Amino acid sequence: MSLGDIAGLIAAIAFAVLVVLFAIPLLKLGRVLEELRLAVRDVGHESVPILTELQGTVRATNAELEKLSVVTEDVAKVSANATTVSENAAQLTTLFSATLGGPLVKTAAFSYGIRKAIRGDGERRTRRGRRSK
Repeated sequence: MSLGDIAGLIAAIAFAVLVVLFAIPLLKLGRVLEELRLAVRDVGHESVPILTELQGTVRATNAELEKLSVVTEDVAKVSANATTVSENAAQLTTLFSATLGGPLVKTAAFSYGIRKAIRGDGERRTRRGRRSK
């Protein structure tokens, strides 16, 4: 064995050791990637039932929202009718006070004055509530 053969043998052994040292992390990385592949597969299998259940929940929520929409429309109709009724009542009150309110107050005041005159209450009261003769 010559000196060049020994140097080549040392280089080959160093290269083999270097390959072994790099092979260990690569093997561990391979195991990590395999575990990751299995985890992704499990998530895929488990997410299908969850998504199916979520789809049912969304359908039920949409059905309830449609029912709520119908109720809201009915409330809007009732509110519109109540507004119409209150407007009609206000107009009727205005009509009543315009046609009967003024004359009714005047008639009541007139009848009160007649009753007072017929009774003969001749005494007057001052501003402080005392009677004067």
